Amino acid sequence: MIGPGTGVRVYLACGVTDLRKGIEGLAALAQDHLRQKPTDGAVFAFRGRRGDRLKLLHWGGQGFCLYYKVLQRGRFPWPMRGDGAVRLTSAQLAMLWEGIDWRRPDWGVPPARVG
Repeated sequence: MIGPGTGVRVYLACGVTDLRKGIEGLAALAQDHLRQKPTDGAVFAFRGRRGDRLKLLHWGGQGFCLYYKVLQRGRFPWPMRGDGAVRLTSAQLAMLWEGIDWRRPDWGVPPARVG
């Protein structure tokens, strides 16, 4: 994914968002409901009602970038607890974008010892 890179702050908006909103509407949600300044360089993640659509909003220094993904199968894992935000790491954001459950990743078998 072309995006903000590692080490960026990520805020996931809990609950459901009306994804008909564009950049201005999502930036207003980030400021009013998540209590974050949308131009501080953080990534804001929003999920639609059906759970198969995801929008990411990021300030790139010169303007906003809006990323949009629709899953063909499955749903994005999401906390549904009312309002507010959950803070993610950039690694968890990468898992979310790929449709992997970032809350319980399956790391598989640990690597064998060399030796």
